[in-house]
Amino acid sequence: MSPSKKYGQNYLVNFDPIQKMLETAEVNKKDNILEIGPGFGVLTLALVDSAQKVIAYEIEKKLEDYWNKKLQEYSNLHIIWGNAITNIKNKEFEFKGKYKVIANLPYQITSHILRTLLELENKPEKIVVMVQKEVAERICEKPGNMSLLAVSVQYYGEPKIVLRVSRGNFWPEPKVDSAVLSIQIYKHTNIQTSFDKKFFEIVKAGFANKRKQLWRNLSVNLKIDGEKIKKALLKSYLKETVRAQELSLEQWKKLCGFIL
Repeated sequence: MSPSKKYGQNYLVNFDPIQKMLETAEVNKKDNILEIGPGFGVLTLALVDSAQKVIAYEIEKKLEDYWNKKLQEYSNLHIIWGNAITNIKNKEFEFKGKYKVIANLPYQITSHILRTLLELENKPEKIVVMVQKEVAERICEKPGNMSLLAVSVQYYGEPKIVLRVSRGNFWPEPKVDSAVLSIQIYKHTNIQTSFDKKFFEIVKAGFANKRKQLWRNLSVNLKIDGEKIKKALLKSYLKETVRAQELSLEQWKKLCGFIL
């Protein structure tokens, strides 16, 4: 059976990146693992041999017979069929304590799935995923080239590229290269605060139009007087002409404190 173009599937056929993902995630027999998009299970089967329990979300029902046979071999594997994002939001898995996310993510849902995982009340302690190389680089960017995605991920954890993977490691071969991205989640982020919601409202407003100066984006999208925004920028030791992509995470936090 061929990978589905509809779901953006490209199956990993080289075990070397898999080994690096397991090493990076420090998978051991006490670990509970959440996987998204197991495909034919190159990563999944390595996980069930190394972890205590693996829950995998698969949307491609054509693989059901294949996985039903595999489930008879592995008592620590559970497949949940359907849309991973919807199922995770609906809490179709119940890891009461710590767990890790390890997956070869379909390119088209990378940003959405990361946002879904990072907004969970019980977040994973670590995320190790294969993603499009450009997306991994964007997540790890520094002030000057920041994006809403970079700020969002860095707010919850420390991202790091641990391996670059050429397109020849996949079937069918995609048009872009990939990278293994590790995100070590900050422990305090499992405690939701009122500041979190306000912070992201302000950051989203700031990135609404990259070509415009930050004060104007914030004023227009938050419906706050422009002079108040300019004063908050000055208090944060930022220039009036600054743009959203130039701010560090800490500068965003400081600015939000003066706006709220």
